[in-house]
Amino acid sequence: MSKSRPTILICDDSLLVRKKMKDCLNEYGEFDIIEASSGQSSIELFKQHDPDLVFLDIVMPDKNGIDALKEMMAVKKDVKVVMLSSSGTRSHLKAAMEAGAHDFIQKPWEKSQIEHIIRNIF
Repeated sequence: MSKSRPTILICDDSLLVRKKMKDCLNEYGEFDIIEASSGQSSIELFKQHDPDLVFLDIVMPDKNGIDALKEMMAVKKDVKVVMLSSSGTRSHLKAAMEAGAHDFIQKPWEKSQIEHIIRNIF
């Protein structure tokens, strides 16, 4: 059974951030969107839904985004993960890219950044 629409997993502990991301994504296409509010739940939902794209916050409860990214990459090496961070330190960026992140966006993001990622991947 093939998927009719791309699946996107949004992982952020902020409900507001998840809603803003969901609204933004819906402007650029039709997607099946799954939401996770913690690092651990993001991994469980990732394994369950096999998303085409993941937006992953770095600072989250119970497991940070870098560790979650590493676990996701171990399950599916070619997954496209875009890291999100409000802190945006060089060390976070470096760790995310070394762990296999596709891209890195500083919060608050510009809609054009999300559009560019969507157009690039899909």
